[in-house]
This record gives sequence, structure tokens and C-alpha cells, in this order.
Amino acid sequence: MLTDVSPAPVLHLRGPVLLGPDQEILDAWVVDGRIHHGRPELPAGTEIREIDGYMIPGLADLHCHLGIGDGGGGTTLETARQQALTDRDTGVLLIRDAGSITDTSPLQQQRDLPRLIRCGRHLARTHRYLRGYADEIEPEDLPAAVTREAQRGDGWVKLVGDWIDRGVGDLTPCWQAEDFAAAARAAHHAGARITTHTFDESTLPLALDAGFDCLEHATGLTDETIRRTAEAGVPVVSTLVNVGEFESYASQGATKFPDYAAHMRRLRAARYERTRDAHDAGVQLLVGTDAGGVLGHGIIHDELDEFARAGLDALTILDAATWAARRFLGVPGLEDGAPADLVVLPRDPRADHRALRERSHVVLGGRIVA
Repeated sequence: MLTDVSPAPVLHLRGPVLLGPDQEILDAWVVDGRIHHGRPELPAGTEIREIDGYMIPGLADLHCHLGIGDGGGGTTLETARQQALTDRDTGVLLIRDAGSITDTSPLQQQRDLPRLIRCGRHLARTHRYLRGYADEIEPEDLPAAVTREAQRGDGWVKLVGDWIDRGVGDLTPCWQAEDFAAAARAAHHAGARITTHTFDESTLPLALDAGFDCLEHATGLTDETIRRTAEAGVPVVSTLVNVGEFESYASQGATKFPDYAAHMRRLRAARYERTRDAHDAGVQLLVGTDAGGVLGHGIIHDELDEFARAGLDALTILDAATWAARRFLGVPGLEDGAPADLVVLPRDPRADHRALRERSHVVLGGRIVA
């Protein structure tokens, strides 16, 4: 845990400070852990550290799982902290935790960790998700469970919308249309937003009809649901690194569930085309890694590479990982007065997203942490 309580240093950020996709300023200052667009009044003799480079807001991972161990199961709080540090050192300074077994709320008080916005526990249908991950419930208990998780989390609730139905032998929605609608009503009544894990094509219309605020994975997007998602202004958190693992899931289930295996392989094969079509149609894509459990932490740059393979340009990738993600979560970027959570790069990431791997400094709350 961070024990240093000394004042954050004064930093002079020299070089383009990127405030948005088409907005920059020449330099900025960091005083008392906050950004200043003009030089502030400083006491005589104040020590100033000069930092040169391209300045961007800290990266955001909108689908991450702190407190879930390799292969599943809850972790200790210290292990969850180490996971957050691993993410931080790649430039991730904002995490929306999309469901955790462990109560990670104490991590929010640790100043050397990324800002954490929690969804609380996954909500899943009984026997329709990974064992031990979720609060497993039946439809009649769903609104109360959503209300409870809205109170436990930070304005977000996560519902597992579909999973393999072993009786059918394929992916199917876990809930009826009225259940999705009741869950959304309960979340919104509690002042929270609600998102859903969804792989299957038939789940997306149910979530859109119900007024869900976000879609996770959304591998089953079709031309029709892409159109509807764009019109509704509902963002998709693509987790393409995880979707790339669908072959292993298919292989594990192929003998017993051949339809499921074939379905997962089709979804995997279409992942880049589906992502590109969604972007071209105006769907806001946001970056998520699905780190935690199956995938290790610190993989945000692998996810950004996947966006590039789908045909997205460098500026779109940067926006999805920074400004757009922060707007969606209501967290500032590098506006005047904002917390100084930023990454310094030696070259322009708007021209090549791979520049994001080449960070020279990671600054969190005005302190250089990596």
C-alpha cells in the first residue's frame, strides 16, 4: 500500500497534451496532483520537473476482473492489488471491474492504484455460468438482486445474458424478455446502469428492447442489431483477445456439444468483420480485456492490437481507450483541474497505436508511478 504522504511534485508537461481526438495544447502543469492548462502561481524556489513527450489520459479498461484468480476463484485482496498494479504499469489508470468474486472496494482507497469503478458480483441464472463466479438466481429474484448489486457497486450492475444451455447443447439466452426488462428497470430505479455479458445473437434484441446501457463482448451482432445498437447509442465493450480464445472453448465442448462448438467457432471467425462493421455503422466501441480468471492482467496492448487487426485506425483506437471511455464513465481526461492521471509517450499515438506501448512515464494523481 502507498504510504508516501508527501506532496506530489510540480511537473511541467512539455509537448502536445492531447485533450481529445482533435484538440491539443502545447503544454500543461501538474500541481497538487491536478492538471493546469496555464502556469500557476508557484512559491519562489519551487522545484519543477520537466517532462517531454505526447501526453494522453491514462488508458481505460472497461471489462476487467480484479479479485478473480487464474482459472477462477476469488483471490486475496493483496493478489487483487498486484493485478491492479500489473494493469497500471501498462498505462491503465481507469478500470471498470465487470464483476468480481472478491470485494475489492478497499483498493479504491489506495492512491497508487488505478481508479476503480465496480460492478459488484456477476448476476447469473442458476447453473448457467462458470461455477463459483456469480450470484446464481432465478427470474423471480432478479430485480431484488439487481437492486442489491447496484447498492454494492459504483453505479453499475452486470448480468450474464447468455451461456451454454446443456439441455439444448448451444448458447441460448438465460432469461426471458420480461426478465431483461425487469432487471433494467430495477437498475435504473436504483440509480445505476446495467450491462450484460452476451455472446449469442438472440440475446442482443432482448437487451436492446429492455434498455440496457452497455453490451459486453457482443459477438453475436448482426446487421440488424448493429443498426439498432448504433441508433440507441449503446456502446459495445469489445474483448477481442478473449474472443480469440473461443477455439479453445469450442474444442473443450466439441465432443459433447457439437452445435455449441460450431457456434463458438463461427463467432470467433467473424470477430474482426463484426467489429469493423459495428464501427462503420457508428457503434461506439470501447476497450476491455476480460483480464482475470482465464486471461492474465496487463494485456491491454494486445487488445489494442486486435482493434488494429479489425481495421480500426490509430486515432479510433486511441479514442476508444481514452477519451470515449472516460466520457462514458463520467471520468475526466486532461481537462483543466482534472486529476493528473496520464501517460507520456515518445511519439504520436494518433499516427500509430503501437506508440502506446512505448510509454516513458505513467503519472497517477500527479506522481510518477512507472
